[in-house]
Amino acid sequence: MNHDIKQLLEGVKSGEISIDDVLLKLKTNPFEDIGYAKVDMHRKIRQGIPEVIYGEGKTGEQICGIAEVMLKNGQETILITRLSASTAESVSRVHEMTYYTDARIGIIGRMPEPDVTGKIVVATGGTSDIPVAEEAALTASVLGNKVIRLYDVGVAGLHRTLAHLDVIMDASVIIAIAGMEGALASVLGGLADCPVIGVPTSVGYGTSFGGMTALLSMLNSCASGVSVVNIDNGFGAGYLASMINHRNTNREVKN
Repeated sequence: MNHDIKQLLEGVKSGEISIDDVLLKLKTNPFEDIGYAKVDMHRKIRQGIPEVIYGEGKTGEQICGIAEVMLKNGQETILITRLSASTAESVSRVHEMTYYTDARIGIIGRMPEPDVTGKIVVATGGTSDIPVAEEAALTASVLGNKVIRLYDVGVAGLHRTLAHLDVIMDASVIIAIAGMEGALASVLGGLADCPVIGVPTSVGYGTSFGGMTALLSMLNSCASGVSVVNIDNGFGAGYLASMINHRNTNREVKN
């Protein structure tokens, strides 16, 4: 059962929300058609996480229009990914937005407080991987998680990784972000007792093939419990880590 529906049912049980209010929420249009986009208003009810705006290829006017619909329907925080600086400037003229240059992420509304106890560790092989890592970290933060950043802890100096064993072993989920040969995912997968999400990046010299070498390396990891998302897909990793973290917490509360 997703988090939003669970909250509705708990509200009914406590008397804070009436059955009529629940039915009204479920009867409202599942999406709003604004011509160039059909904004999914029921995604949070279905999945527990509201719709996210993918900014690349959209104009500032289009993003503003989509955001207006979300805000009108009660969405308090809007995440916009792959947002260029020029488009962000255009959006900021209409909406109060915080723009994170490295991650190319815009956030309209407040950054929520963590609503789960588990920690998501975002680790990078090198400094060059930080833009992808920030996309992952900010996504996980917007989705209500406590995020710990471990940057530049790659296998070229393994002592840097081992210096943070306490943080690694205390994580609920780890996101391992690396280019070159992508070995960090295997190393962390062999150390941690939690799921590890590998994110190959396009960082590297010629035979890294724009991240293909790191991708294949992570897919062939001999460490159990390692899953892999697409090249440079920090958003996907942050989203998946949040889902795992929330399920872990829900299970702990239930038990």
